[in-house]
Amino acid sequence: MSDSLKRRVNAIRERINIRLFDSRDNVLRDLRTAGVLVSSLTILALIYFHGFHLTIPERVVVGFIIKFSIGFYLLKYVLEFVYSFSPIQHLKETKWEGILMAFLFLNILSINIFDTEIMSFFGELLGLEALDQFFLIFIQGYFLLIVFLELGKASTFLPFASLSPPALLAISFIILILIGTGLLMLPEMTSSGMSMPFSDALFTSISASCVTGLIVVDTATYFSFKGQFIIMMLFQLGGLNIISFATFFALFTKKGIGIRHQSLIQANYSNESLTSSAELFRKIIRFTFQIEALGAILIFFFWGANLHFDSLGQRLFYSIFHSISAFNNAGFSLFTNGLMEAPIQNSYFLHLIIAIIVIFGGLGFGTIRDIFTLRQVRERMRKPWKTLSVGSRIALYSTGVLLVLGFVVFFVFEFNGTMADKSIGGQIITAIFQSATTRTAGFNTVDIGSLALPVLIFFIFLMFIGASTGSTGGGIKTTTFALVFLSAWSTIRGKKKVEIFKQTIPWELLNRAFSIFLFSVSVILVGIFVLSISDPHLGLARIAFEEVSAFCTVGLSTGITSELSGVGRTVIMLSMFIGRIGTITLAFALSSRKKESNDYKYPKANFMVG
Repeated sequence: MSDSLKRRVNAIRERINIRLFDSRDNVLRDLRTAGVLVSSLTILALIYFHGFHLTIPERVVVGFIIKFSIGFYLLKYVLEFVYSFSPIQHLKETKWEGILMAFLFLNILSINIFDTEIMSFFGELLGLEALDQFFLIFIQGYFLLIVFLELGKASTFLPFASLSPPALLAISFIILILIGTGLLMLPEMTSSGMSMPFSDALFTSISASCVTGLIVVDTATYFSFKGQFIIMMLFQLGGLNIISFATFFALFTKKGIGIRHQSLIQANYSNESLTSSAELFRKIIRFTFQIEALGAILIFFFWGANLHFDSLGQRLFYSIFHSISAFNNAGFSLFTNGLMEAPIQNSYFLHLIIAIIVIFGGLGFGTIRDIFTLRQVRERMRKPWKTLSVGSRIALYSTGVLLVLGFVVFFVFEFNGTMADKSIGGQIITAIFQSATTRTAGFNTVDIGSLALPVLIFFIFLMFIGASTGSTGGGIKTTTFALVFLSAWSTIRGKKKVEIFKQTIPWELLNRAFSIFLFSVSVILVGIFVLSISDPHLGLARIAFEEVSAFCTVGLSTGITSELSGVGRTVIMLSMFIGRIGTITLAFALSSRKKESNDYKYPKANFMVG
């Protein structure tokens, strides 16, 4: 473009901006307000459409609402473009929204010219008849998120500014659980077309949102495709919530949450500073979808020749479902017997793929970023003396040691037990798989109820430790256990300082590790105590296994979940929730920290311990 042409374009644009300037603020504000109303109405219409069996007139009304919302958003995007002082910059900042708008525009042209919806065409091709409808749900959810982000930046909807990030985190999980419960109770979510009982829906929603995997109904047969899709969305959001919600809110409440809250978020994510939270958030999302997509592709090709799907779309959905479930350490499966289902029980390549996805999900995003980010790799290549962070090394070493220990114990005690009918290669892979998934994922390729008592006890130990900090997994975390162990070892050796990798561990971290350890043990013991009163007929070993599995969000069960009494189910649900958001996070959310005074200091106490 020549300079003269640029000057003409800029002059025209300047005249347009001057003409629109007086009405700009009012128009944009009205568009945001209308966007919230339209998004809410459309989401409710889509929920009604997918949740109930509608008559023809009702379908016409829902279709009109959807078409109206599409037209509104196209108009909204065009007006925002016109009112923008810098249209090119606006296109760059809203590129994803622009892509969606372009797709909607092409879809409208396709309907009017070829009488075919693009997503319906691909849905029929893949065997997913509801693909177009779920895409519309995605679009409306995407725009609803955009509306809330705009309001958040303007600070018009956050009375939560006075709440702590842990409180926001707890509230976000409660909201997710309640929404999931309501959706799962819709008639069309079940294969029978009947509404799911509230207690069962609440249990399933908590289990999915807290990425646990304990079930009271068979996910494979009880739910329709729509219900299974909702469950998949719940454990996808639940897996991301624990590691992204505090960062998400920190981006918009940074000025109001204070230094203490900023340091809390920084510690949770092993982040250099809060100013890089946006970058961390983008990396979390990118790593998540990259690993899940690669996992789904590998699973798609390694289901095994014995498993037959009804359509290509079903095979694709099963692949995506199990990849997301594995990475988020959720443990949900679309097979009645889990991965010990007859057609895939001996698909050992599939087992290894899922185990690797589980391990990646349990390493923690800080460790994944430290190991695989190109910038970090190049930095270590240029500076050979620069190593992985202490947290990453603890996560890697702990994961390796626990994998080996779990493999050895399971292989030795189940060699002539649950693995007696397998080949030596199958036994090795089965032992590796159970060692990897027991700590937090909850998948099984053997009958957990048939395991020897020593294996169950050792599995309780593995589940209690769980995954690494900042991961999608549960448990007290490998770093917590490592610090408790190192502190005890240093005390036994008479050392006053706790050291690892030639670095000294600060007392603040040690105190936090002991607090997490103590709270976790206390909650688990209280849960076992109540279960022993409400469900004594199930046996102490199985009750203890179930409680630890619930609190550590693992999802393995000896088969007693559906047999629990009402009180027993309540205990398990509370354990899953508390275990997911973390006992320390819950303590921060429910109480405020008192300011310490340096005006006085009590004398040291001296007494015998032990």
